Amino acid sequence: MSTHILVVEDDERISSFIRRGLEAEGYLVDVVQDGLEGVEKGMAPYDLILLDLLLPDQSGHEVCQTLRRERVQTPILILTAKDGLEDKLSGFDHGADDYLTKPFAFEELLARIKALLRRKPLYEETTTLLQVANLTLNRDSREVRRGSKPIMLTRKEFDLLEFLMSNADKALSRTSILEHVWGYHYDTLTNTVDVYIGYLRKKVDSGSKIKLIQTVRDFGYKISDHQPS
Repeated sequence: MSTHILVVEDDERISSFIRRGLEAEGYLVDVVQDGLEGVEKGMAPYDLILLDLLLPDQSGHEVCQTLRRERVQTPILILTAKDGLEDKLSGFDHGADDYLTKPFAFEELLARIKALLRRKPLYEETTTLLQVANLTLNRDSREVRRGSKPIMLTRKEFDLLEFLMSNADKALSRTSILEHVWGYHYDTLTNTVDVYIGYLRKKVDSGSKIKLIQTVRDFGYKISDHQPS
């Protein structure tokens, strides 16, 4: 069965370029040109969605957020001229899996697509509930609590915490975290891991006597209820 890709892009020049290139590689491609239709079509079982940010009717961020809210798990690759770190982090927070700035070489787009399509599940989901001290994470309901207090996380914050908790007490390098949570084999986003660890610490450890998210000096991070000596 051919891989089916949805392209949400209002620039006909760019969408035509992408369509021709992907069809030449054997992919099935559908193209829509506005955010509302992107949401409607995105509900269908595509293998991948290529999503522009600056769209009529709804922005790409709104499209992405809506699809994730409706529990659509299709990998989403954002294509945009916005290349600032805050723009990229915002894309991930809204549920994107990868981010490619314009202009881009078709070979790089193809490589990103292949990487997303072959990405394996990040974790062996044999356990629904993860727990470290009084911090719990439910993989099915995506609920996180510290004691009785619910913690609201963005999608990437949840993914990062899940990876840390599934490797509790184990020191994880920044490279390993970046690869498993963001799918990168090298740091294309400066300080991404450190920024998100900071977000998690404010939500998970703030106000608690025991700090669970720990820095491993010159290496990375770990989550543990055993306090460093």
